[in-house]
Amino acid sequence: MKEGLHHRKIIHVDMDAFYASVEQLDNPELVGKPIAVGGSAERGVVAAASYEARKFGVRSAMSSIIAKRNCPDLIFVKPRFERYKEVSTQIREIFLEYTDLVEPLSLDEAYLDVTENKKGNPSATLIAKEIRAKIKEKTGLNASAGISINKFIAKIASDHNKPNGQKTVHPEEIEEFLEKLQIRKFHGVGKVTAEKMYQFGIFNGFDLKQKSEEFLTEHFGKSGAHYYKVVRGIHLSEVKPDRIRKSLGAERTFDTNISSEIFMLERLQNISEEIEKRLKKGKVAGKTVTLKIKYSDFSQQTRSKTLSYFISDKDLILETAKELLYQEKMKESVRLLGITLSNLNTGKDEEKCNNKEIAVQLKFEF
Repeated sequence: MKEGLHHRKIIHVDMDAFYASVEQLDNPELVGKPIAVGGSAERGVVAAASYEARKFGVRSAMSSIIAKRNCPDLIFVKPRFERYKEVSTQIREIFLEYTDLVEPLSLDEAYLDVTENKKGNPSATLIAKEIRAKIKEKTGLNASAGISINKFIAKIASDHNKPNGQKTVHPEEIEEFLEKLQIRKFHGVGKVTAEKMYQFGIFNGFDLKQKSEEFLTEHFGKSGAHYYKVVRGIHLSEVKPDRIRKSLGAERTFDTNISSEIFMLERLQNISEEIEKRLKKGKVAGKTVTLKIKYSDFSQQTRSKTLSYFISDKDLILETAKELLYQEKMKESVRLLGITLSNLNTGKDEEKCNNKEIAVQLKFEF
């Protein structure tokens, strides 16, 4: 057992309905109203929903048409990503006042390792409280936080007292916390996996813990070993400020469904150009091109090709995407196209964690 690993103090900070909250902050007329960022009443997909909209079942990644059906008074707002990045930078600066070990997951959430911190504060709980107060003071926005000994538990805990709350899962509470947790609340367990687990009588952490690693691996592949460990509080992934990007992509939802391949190629060209800019900015290239197609009936399809060399040029990306487009005939008109480049030349593989277990019966200030 590695000394120090089980003394880590990890905070997961998650902004509350970030995009929607920024819009309400900048436009007081939207405060208290159900709003959706992205899409429109006729087309598109919801990127974020205010808590007022969520009460009606409006969620991110939901079709705008369904969102409007759920909430007839829903107000659609165009996203302003430059503004969101600006606010995100302010929040990041607050994080860095406490620790350099900050791993951003997106514009609105990040992991912080405050085991040793710039304030010399031994309590991760108090640090999280301070950070949330500073975010509120500097940006006017609310944040929630989860605190525990590893990233997995901290991530789950941050969702526990949303919005504008926090939860600390102390080392001695981890076993009970995870055993009582509904399986669909486990980070990384999606709807399909949850349904499959229900068929095996796995409804919460306790049920999951009764299954052997062999059983879980047999039925859930590599993820099975992961589930076996995390339900026992074992998750050794460190907070990495220079987290390695695994893929880079862009997609477009169209105002009207497209059935003409000429129009599709035009859209793919625009997407390829955007990806090239982002690749050059990040100084990376990739080998695997994946084409994502969403049809008018909302069914989705992906087609991939791995090249023998790295590419970052828009023409080569487009050429491969065209090949994938023509791979088979379209079954319906198309409402969304996307391209992702993965298998990037980031220079090193993700650091592999060892399999040593961590005792969680620890008593220290948290």
